[in-house]
Amino acid sequence: MSSEHRTSSLTPCAGRCSTVFGDAVCRGCRRFNHEVIQWNTYTPEQHAAVWQRLDAQLNQILVPMLPNANMVQVEQFIASKRIRVRDDATQGRKLYYALKLCEKNRHFTDDSGLGISYKQVRPIWDEFERRVLALAKASYDFAFLRADGISQHLLNLEEDEDD
Repeated sequence: MSSEHRTSSLTPCAGRCSTVFGDAVCRGCRRFNHEVIQWNTYTPEQHAAVWQRLDAQLNQILVPMLPNANMVQVEQFIASKRIRVRDDATQGRKLYYALKLCEKNRHFTDDSGLGISYKQVRPIWDEFERRVLALAKASYDFAFLRADGISQHLLNLEEDEDD
């Protein structure tokens, strides 16, 4: 299948944005609120950095949750469903697309390559969402604490210079 017939996916957006309701981390795509707001102003390098963080989270959560996945079959499955996948998409990202498709259409499960039954889809999806959102929030909190620490350090340096 040629790539021009595939569905476009230019952002990590999952179509369930919760940042409009004040969440610091989107429940859909797990980007930080400022990343959602500023996405269209980001450079390709900034886009890549966000994708890398999100994909690392997917790898950390989904790869261990789906140990029997057949990645060749998963890749064929998502391609057959016309999902556009970035060239640098990780194993976790591909598993995410396949699991998301199966969560919406459980009859796809046998062909997905995920190595699970249709009865396992909902519990795995729910646990995945719980874990990945917790990890994304922890990542945000860590980034905020690190930025706050740097800010305090810089303020202390300015005070030392004034003395």
